[in-house]
Amino acid sequence: MLSGVNVAVGVTGSIAAVKVVEFVHELRRRGACVRAVMTESAQGIIHPWAVEFATENPVVTEITGTVPHVELCGRDGWADVFVVAPATANTVGKIAAAVDDSPVTTCVTTAVGADVPVVVVPAMHEPMYDHPGVRDAIDRVSSWGVSVVDPRIEEGKAKLPRESTIVHETARAAGEQPLAGTHVVVTSGATSEAIDPVRVLTNRASGRTGRAVAAACYVRGARVTLVHDASDGGAVPYADVRDVSSAAEMTAATLTACADADALVSAAAISDYTVEAADEKLRSGREDVALSLEPTRKLVGAVRDDNPDLPIVGFKAETPADDGTAGDDSMVAAARSLLQRDGLAFVVANDAGVMGNDETRALFVTADSVSEYAGHKRGLGARIAERLAVFA
Repeated sequence: MLSGVNVAVGVTGSIAAVKVVEFVHELRRRGACVRAVMTESAQGIIHPWAVEFATENPVVTEITGTVPHVELCGRDGWADVFVVAPATANTVGKIAAAVDDSPVTTCVTTAVGADVPVVVVPAMHEPMYDHPGVRDAIDRVSSWGVSVVDPRIEEGKAKLPRESTIVHETARAAGEQPLAGTHVVVTSGATSEAIDPVRVLTNRASGRTGRAVAAACYVRGARVTLVHDASDGGAVPYADVRDVSSAAEMTAATLTACADADALVSAAAISDYTVEAADEKLRSGREDVALSLEPTRKLVGAVRDDNPDLPIVGFKAETPADDGTAGDDSMVAAARSLLQRDGLAFVVANDAGVMGNDETRALFVTADSVSEYAGHKRGLGARIAERLAVFA
């Protein structure tokens, strides 16, 4: 997500500065190279040596004759993006007024003037965050194109959001946005069909691929709606989440979301069959129980009926053959059948055996071409988003 991106991190004197080491580690885990700038107040909370250890780069703690603010954030500077995390109320106000009395505010002024993307992540007590002057300052810097990441409001404090949230906002600010101005709907994960109040019919899909696609589309500038079971996979800060359980709920929610969509990525493993659920728990025992399975409505077909011109990306999973593989020829044939039936932009075909895994191998299938991807599902999500930009 941030491979090859140079991220400069400005640290100010909020107690949330103690989170900086983990945040920097997360940036680097996503591929970024990181350098840090600290205010004097921040150095009273976390020692520059700790930040130097985390970044593996010297930390700027003062503006000297070497003009580090220009070297980092000038027009030909090192940084691809400058992230102020945490940003105190004091710092937000000074950024809005172009007051350069610390290494961090001086770097921000330089970056804004040089058109280097800036991300500001406020962290302070909630009454300070609610002060009209602070809100005005946030609105003002936002009007300049600065990305302001909303804090988590908990326990009377405006806390730093989760590290993954800041990482996604950093990647969105730093990279190209071929999907800017578009609305992409993504379905993800498994659906569940109730048998009784306790038991369900479901499958092994983890939702990793769908979430990776949603994140990749967001980073590339899209407004994203993610339709999935929100209890599976944790927080999704980069999308408007529609929480569903059954195939019918997913289809209904997707149809609603697609009313103003520019593209749909149908990555969910939707139940092909449903049952009429019993009102009471089926009693356990040795007696045979027969379930009458009824086919569910095909989501992609339903969306296509309502949206004849909408670009749709489909997924096709094939079960392994006797030799343990799905067989590329059979996957391609099944994908092209789906492609033609529903008029899809392209189909991602894979062996169903990768369900639940972090790694995958997939084939991108169009009417006249096949290409392969092998690697982490985050990379697959990025590849899908890049191809989708051609259609959306």
